[in-house]
Amino acid sequence: MTGPLEIKSVAVVMPAHNEDQHIGKALVALKAAADALNRDCPCVEARMVVVLDHCTDRSAEIAAAHTSGDNRFSVVNVNLRSTGASRGFGFRAALESLRANDTAGIWLATTDADSVVPRNWLTRQVELANAGADALLGSVEPDPADMDPAIHRRWMELHPFREDHQHIYGANLGIRASAYISAGGFPGLRSHEDRVLVERLRHRGFAVSATDTIRVVTSGRTHSRAPEGFAAYLRSLAAEIPAAHVPAAELPTAAGS
Repeated sequence: MTGPLEIKSVAVVMPAHNEDQHIGKALVALKAAADALNRDCPCVEARMVVVLDHCTDRSAEIAAAHTSGDNRFSVVNVNLRSTGASRGFGFRAALESLRANDTAGIWLATTDADSVVPRNWLTRQVELANAGADALLGSVEPDPADMDPAIHRRWMELHPFREDHQHIYGANLGIRASAYISAGGFPGLRSHEDRVLVERLRHRGFAVSATDTIRVVTSGRTHSRAPEGFAAYLRSLAAEIPAAHVPAAELPTAAGS
């Protein structure tokens, strides 16, 4: 039986809409992960695309300051007003820049501009892809510095960190390019584009794995960038805080988010 094609190239997409409070820190972490990949997997080419979607703050200026002179990075401006459309645009741009004939050897990863990836983020994804994964669902922890401690505790109760978890986050997602194309890519939705893509992948029989070995720290804010997105989910947890004092056996099952 033929095994998975070894990953030769990695492309990362980071969409952003008015993230001047977070994007600098996010890019520092992404650059460190790219440096680690270059050190650990020197034969793997890496490209990072920052998609600035209708930014009216200082996001463009900050992104330019952090990526200038690093030819692994490109920054593009769009007016799509949609996280899903921005991710899709970035992946198309990355695939065009890589000009690879065999998309099975390309790994696509995405995170958010309010998120900090770990140093092993790309290296570990390449390892798991080479071991047979077509897609990886990484874990996420909201930054406790941004949150009321009670909301953070509630999150931790509902989202235990473990392998084979059930959650899907656009801030921590990787996928083989051939599988991404087969599944039709990201839908142009303002939220839940990640869930829709993963459902398509599973329906088509691709190997989707979930891991806590590449945990991303993301903003714990509760004001939404996307309707029904991550911030909205955290806001709903805040409304449940009285339930956080109910014995664990009586807690409701966590919604996939």
